[in-house]
Amino acid sequence: MFENSLRGRFMFLVVSIILNAVSNALTVSTNMGSAIWTASATNLSRWLGISLGTILFLEGVIVAFANLAFLGRFDYFRLIRNLLYILPFSYLLSGFVQVFDRLGVPGLPIYIRAILDIVGVFGIAVAVSLYQRANLIMHPNDDLPYILRYRFFHGSAVVAQWISYIPPIAIIIVSVLMTGHLYAVNFGTVWSLATQGWFIAWADRNVCA
Repeated sequence: MFENSLRGRFMFLVVSIILNAVSNALTVSTNMGSAIWTASATNLSRWLGISLGTILFLEGVIVAFANLAFLGRFDYFRLIRNLLYILPFSYLLSGFVQVFDRLGVPGLPIYIRAILDIVGVFGIAVAVSLYQRANLIMHPNDDLPYILRYRFFHGSAVVAQWISYIPPIAIIIVSVLMTGHLYAVNFGTVWSLATQGWFIAWADRNVCA
């Protein structure tokens, strides 16, 4: 049961960050398709030769400041909340990718990797549900469509969500053009786009409800 106290909310936040990092890392290691922002960071990391954790963190910082620009004011508290999420999340995700790679996940049969990828996508949705309910800090990539929704698109969540996907899709396209290779984009990416909202709603009702 969700404990709506500061201690309970903090516990759910910690669990959600770890679960989010593990689940995203699993989708990266399977190479069967990651969430769109994670996929963009993976491709950019391979292109530039910079660690995935650092790329994820830098992407998060840029989006966090972009969020303030879209808000039209410098909200110090919002910026700090965004940065407090991406710092541990980014490097935990990168570390778990290395763990899964060393365990041999990339070399598993394709059907097993597909199953693990679906599990990872589901885990991401549960993690998002938990940290949204904790409501202490938020990943800037999740804050972006919320800001766009109410500042520019008259409350339309669908339009705001798809507009927020333009930057990571652009990063993926440019990275592929520069390297000739596509990473972390597969059926799981489409599965994530199609099902994450439903999975989050399910987790809201059934996971620590």
